[in-house]
Amino acid sequence: MAKIRVFISFDFDNDKVLKDFIIGQSRNEDSPFEVIDHSLKEAAPQRDWEQKARSAIKRSKVVLVMVGKNTHKASGVLKEVGFAREEEIKIVQIIGYKDGDYTPVPNAGVLYSWNWENLKKLLG
Repeated sequence: MAKIRVFISFDFDNDKVLKDFIIGQSRNEDSPFEVIDHSLKEAAPQRDWEQKARSAIKRSKVVLVMVGKNTHKASGVLKEVGFAREEEIKIVQIIGYKDGDYTPVPNAGVLYSWNWENLKKLLG
């Protein structure tokens, strides 16, 4: 069975570890998804950041937003969610940490707990 292609969106300045963890889970033998790309840093010197991000999102079936404390205010994440909406790509947002009170990213749908069953259900 083919794996679902997923674009990872995360707060680059605060939550890089979440990207690494979800990429690790994508490598599990029974993972229903593969990471084809991950969030690009907006402040990077690349003038074509938005074009590259949109292109990677268009190649995906799902944009997975990894939510940390400040993700709902991260400008790059907000842009990526906007690109996904414009391209009509499914968005799923997962709470990245066990403890804390997290604010959903605007216009990105329901906020889910991060566990293997949710990932398999939402990304399968």
